[in-house]
Amino acid sequence: QVQLVESGGGLVQPGGSLRLSCAASGSIFRIYTMTWYRQAPGKQRELAAVILRGGIADYADSVKGRFTISRDYAKNTIYLEMNSLKPEDTAVYYCHTAVEVTSASGVAAYWGQGTQVTVSS
Repeated sequence: QVQLVESGGGLVQPGGSLRLSCAASGSIFRIYTMTWYRQAPGKQRELAAVILRGGIADYADSVKGRFTISRDYAKNTIYLEMNSLKPEDTAVYYCHTAVEVTSASGVAAYWGQGTQVTVSS
């Protein structure tokens, strides 16, 4: 079983910054994608940022230019650098990965437990 653990959430004022981390552990043959989703109260979960194996990143329009996703390959960890935060960014942020556990398996998906980000004065 692959485990994802998020950290770095908290309370921040509008205009501030936070850095989220997601560490993957367990037996992993190959990681294809690592993704940050977020879910605000009363709203559906949405994709915020994704990074592919080759390092190519994509972002939701609502966070483009403010958030940056990156990966530390040696640590199987991804980060989400969030700048110029707005109250609308308040949500539980979830880490997600699509991986091959072994060289003979298909692609499987795993979720982290989430970390709360609250943007408020």
